[in-house]
Amino acid sequence: MKIGFDAKRFFNNFTGLGNYSRFIIDSLSEHLPENHYWLYSPKIKDHPELSSIVARSNINVVTPPSLYNFFRASSLWRTWGLSSDPSVKSLDLYHGLSQELPLSLPRTIKKIVTVHDLIFIRSPELYNPVDVTIYKAKVKKACQQADKIIAVSHQTAADVINFLKVKPERVEVVYMGCHPNFKKKYSVEDINNVRVKYNLPVQYILNVGTLEPRKNVLILIKALALIPEELRMQVVIVGRPTSYKKQVVDEAHRLGVENWILFLHNIPFADLPAIYQGAQIFVYPSIFEGFGIPLVEALESSIPVITSTGSCFKEAAGTGSIYVDSKNEMELAFQLKRVLEDETLRGQMILAGKKHITQFQPDVIAAKLDGIYKNV
Repeated sequence: MKIGFDAKRFFNNFTGLGNYSRFIIDSLSEHLPENHYWLYSPKIKDHPELSSIVARSNINVVTPPSLYNFFRASSLWRTWGLSSDPSVKSLDLYHGLSQELPLSLPRTIKKIVTVHDLIFIRSPELYNPVDVTIYKAKVKKACQQADKIIAVSHQTAADVINFLKVKPERVEVVYMGCHPNFKKKYSVEDINNVRVKYNLPVQYILNVGTLEPRKNVLILIKALALIPEELRMQVVIVGRPTSYKKQVVDEAHRLGVENWILFLHNIPFADLPAIYQGAQIFVYPSIFEGFGIPLVEALESSIPVITSTGSCFKEAAGTGSIYVDSKNEMELAFQLKRVLEDETLRGQMILAGKKHITQFQPDVIAAKLDGIYKNV
């Protein structure tokens, strides 16, 4: 089978959608080597994350003709010009990995699109209105074109059906896994080196994610203030800052816990797994997600997870994690104190997490995608 992919984010984005694209293409090319995979991208980067994948014999990379680059129209090629590339005519299937598909793909080619979330429809107030219009137009058009829609969670599948009025039989749920670095067990020395590098405490509570209202770090700060000081641990918050950070800092100052918080921004991805593995608890009080890959990263890192009720959180974090109301700081404080005090409970949560993440492994996901590709 010859399969084409929208690989813009595979080559140029080293967080969320880029990680997803690399995970899918890497998993398929390794576990289903008999297929041939064509990666279409308006531009490419030379990066250690990419070299081992693109070097495989079943991977082909396609970029725009030089004329598109001369006129700085590579994005136009991704939307329109790609369809006329000679390689496209030989494809059996094209998979848009980030909620959009090129226009004018030949009718003979089967089309699949992955939808990650529809938060811009569910909560448009969190986005620039122009962006909301563009995102909605792209995902609606892609879902109309697609022979099959892949949702990364049952929550996202329900949103696709409800908001975009898609027939349920056109939607399949295929989970995503995390980067292989999180599967590696780092040595005590490696973890200590990262701890010294970022001035981390010996024990800490970890939160990872962009500092924005939807991620809801504010409730973690409020819960921290409710925990007796003799039990309290420093909270390490890793993620890109926004204007929301000032609100978090001001609240921490008001509650007298500002010295218990450490912000880390622009952390190299290579250091992130060791930061996870050095933590005692991972707390993710987000209000809503399409999937919540940091939860899987935490489970792979063998640390207990406390997260929110509702949305897709139980799909990602499993039955061994603890769930709290994302608006109730007293409940979060109670569960944090409980996990901090009970070593047996922490061990049970870690063990349950290890069992849960078997469904997110590359071979499992590659096999499920292969079944969808063949059936479509």
